[in-house]
Amino acid sequence: MKVKVLCRNPDDYLRETKRDIQKVPRNYDPNLHPFQSSREYVRALNAVKLERVFAKPFVGNLDGHRDGIFCMAKHPKSLSTIASGSYDGEVRLWNLTKKNCISSVNGHDRFVRGLCFNPEGTRLFSVGDDSTVKVWGTTKELDSPTHTFISQSVLYGISFQWLSDKVFATCGDVVQIWDVTRSQPTSTLKWGVDSLHHIAFNQIDTNVLASCASDRSIILYDTREVKPMRKVIMKLKTNQLSWNPMEAYVFTAASEDYNCYSYDTRSLKSPINVHKDHVSAVTSIDYAPTGLEFVTGSYDKTVRIFESHKGHSREIYHTKRMQHLTSVIWSLDNKFVLSASDEMNIRIWKANASEKLGTLRPREKTAMEYNATLKEKYAAHPQVKRIARHRQVPKHIYHERNQQMESRKKLKRKEENIRRHSKKNSIPYVPEREKNVISEVI
Repeated sequence: MKVKVLCRNPDDYLRETKRDIQKVPRNYDPNLHPFQSSREYVRALNAVKLERVFAKPFVGNLDGHRDGIFCMAKHPKSLSTIASGSYDGEVRLWNLTKKNCISSVNGHDRFVRGLCFNPEGTRLFSVGDDSTVKVWGTTKELDSPTHTFISQSVLYGISFQWLSDKVFATCGDVVQIWDVTRSQPTSTLKWGVDSLHHIAFNQIDTNVLASCASDRSIILYDTREVKPMRKVIMKLKTNQLSWNPMEAYVFTAASEDYNCYSYDTRSLKSPINVHKDHVSAVTSIDYAPTGLEFVTGSYDKTVRIFESHKGHSREIYHTKRMQHLTSVIWSLDNKFVLSASDEMNIRIWKANASEKLGTLRPREKTAMEYNATLKEKYAAHPQVKRIARHRQVPKHIYHERNQQMESRKKLKRKEENIRRHSKKNSIPYVPEREKNVISEVI
């Protein structure tokens, strides 16, 4: 008589490291799992609840300035290095890992209006109210500038050309293009405006730059041309703009009318998106290195994170002590957001509020990826959507937001009533995206 003996290899159902944890075989036949959808929904609900429980975005702060901070710049090669400039003319280099100041110097007589690093990160350029551009070496203490460029007009902003270690641009009464090997600007670009308060080079099309003017316009330039290319005039002034690092033709502008406007430079007649949620003027903006999100700072004392294709923010950061925001930057590793305010403090926030910092074990990483997939799958369900969207906001922002919503509804209702009681087609409908754009000038 022949007897068949069952033989099981322990490697098939036991882990190599811990023999007490068994692998459980699973049959994926949907007929055997009639309650799979309901189980997944409960797991998604628990995952989104835990996300809000572990949402602790504040990481730390950098304290040391003796006056309000006006501008910041991130190092292009070092993730742990940033520079900041304050109202009293002080320039500081910071180490984010140790949260301390590497070096500081009183670089300008008054305001530090702008900061930028060269593409190699070996030099720091600063402009101030004393109409000078000073160059500092970042490999040593900021004792004295290595070069000083003297401008014939006031300077309010500076930007270095990407992929070039020689060309940078400044703005003030006019836009000036400089070469680090020359003491005078190589070219001057102007379009009949009183002053320009912000300038930014495109990271992809490196010869294109944009500036914000005091006449409520956004002007586009090309360093290969002898005059500006185009400009768009808005109803209220634009404080700052940022180019999308993944789409060469897209930029987003932070406006005084509490909104941000994303434009496609191929057609400036209307923005491609309007980003709303702030209840006061938006003062600063910066894109994430992925180009999918951007961060804004506002006069309403909050930091908001927007997805580039959506009209409302996905996150809001605030503290009791934080005052009016003057500058925000997004770190190049896409993990942190930094904000500077006029109460002399730089704060470090997580870009993803509930993200766990540090090294993740393989099982933790797998569990987080599974939860993220579930949240995306059930994002449209009412309970999941309600929990994921809910944020605690300060009382003054809550009331101000409600007042502005009522005001917008009132204006919309009034416009509809006028149109209803007027001659047909006498009052055309104007889309929301075109209401704040006056004209495009070529």
